[in-house]
Amino acid sequence: MRFQVLDIVFNPPHPVTGEVVAPADRLNRVVDTAVLAEELGLDSFSVGERHAGEVLSSSPTVILGAIAARTSRILLSTGVTVLSLLDPVRVAEDYATIDQLSRGRFEMVIGKGNEAAQYPVLGLDISKQYEYLQENYELLRQLISGEEVTWSGTHHVPLDKITTLPRPFAGPFRIWHGSATSAFAVDLAARWGDPIVSANAFQPREAYKVLIDRYREQYAEHGHDPAKAYVGSGSGGLFLADTTEQAVEQYRPIYEGAVARADARGYDPKAVGKVTAFRTVEEAVERGPALVGSPERVVEKILDYHQSYGHDLQSVSVNHLLDVEQQHDVLRRFAEEVVPQVRAEVKTDLWTEADTGRATGFTAV
Repeated sequence: MRFQVLDIVFNPPHPVTGEVVAPADRLNRVVDTAVLAEELGLDSFSVGERHAGEVLSSSPTVILGAIAARTSRILLSTGVTVLSLLDPVRVAEDYATIDQLSRGRFEMVIGKGNEAAQYPVLGLDISKQYEYLQENYELLRQLISGEEVTWSGTHHVPLDKITTLPRPFAGPFRIWHGSATSAFAVDLAARWGDPIVSANAFQPREAYKVLIDRYREQYAEHGHDPAKAYVGSGSGGLFLADTTEQAVEQYRPIYEGAVARADARGYDPKAVGKVTAFRTVEEAVERGPALVGSPERVVEKILDYHQSYGHDLQSVSVNHLLDVEQQHDVLRRFAEEVVPQVRAEVKTDLWTEADTGRATGFTAV
């Protein structure tokens, strides 16, 4: 199995102390964590994107550029690029720049985004989010794959023999599709033969498994090689301690404070994908995807979920509200005590030499 660290760069006040991390410190910590992830031998580091709420990832390309300058091996990614909101021409330009700066260590994850408030802020109609996503994706594919692109669509102005610069480092970079709540994303990915990343965060595993199974079925029906139907999975947080009981008690204030803060935003409790189905940390650990516990328990849980999903990539997020040293300790312990055990049990050719669609500047060890 391959392993990725994802940071969406949330920056709300601490739910217990009320302390707020200065934006400059929070952003620099993202870069430092990416450097540490590379030192620990993890495969990929991913930066989110949001344009509303208490989040600092409105410019993921800038963050990834800083990470590219501080690293030399780790794969860089997004989680997700909110393509429904963006001009595909700018996306092609910006991320080809990251691809060049990293010398081919870039792959992208796209999606419609999980923040409804972004659409009115940017003057877009949320009822058309899936239309935007499909059209922008299909145009982006053309822009990164070829030159002198001529295009006519519904939502983007026509293009006549446009070549975006810079070009990608060595051919078009791979595009993954983020999947959380609807069949649209997995159907789009399957049609084009792209991999997917399941959010696997707020809902019971059955909700995500339905979409993963549908993706694999559709992928094969479209005539693609089933061996290349790569699947990534998120997680509902990561926290390690010597025992699972210790981990649960130590993580409780942060988890339940985050639930309360999400409730305060006023989402309908039935809004799938917007609010967690797991109200307490115990529920998240026992019935949900949260990787909270002893290293042995976390290994067991990843392998258990693998039995359901058959995923190739496990993405984890270390809670930013922890003390910085504690964040690094959790990540270090995960890399040293969890990753080797899971890798020994789950084999994949993702990002190996057998994976001909991988980022040209990255080969997993």
